[in-house]
Amino acid sequence: MAAAAFDTFQAARALESAGVERAQAEAIAGAIQHRQDYATKSDLAKLGSELRAEMAALEARLTNRFYAATVGLAATVAAFGLFT
Repeated sequence: MAAAAFDTFQAARALESAGVERAQAEAIAGAIQHRQDYATKSDLAKLGSELRAEMAALEARLTNRFYAATVGLAATVAAFGLFT
């Protein structure tokens, strides 16, 4: 996933102004900066596009199998109709 810019100094100062002690504010801001498991808007947009493409491919495969099964069933019915 893409790395987003995060200003640890600004975050620490905001926490400090909210009443968090300086050492704790700096530790919290540092921990947030080192997190790697977040998604950006572009990550989510890319994932959405990939999912739509996979679903379209799945729909095409299912449609083809449905038509193949229908043709096979029609051929089976016709074969039994001819031999009875």
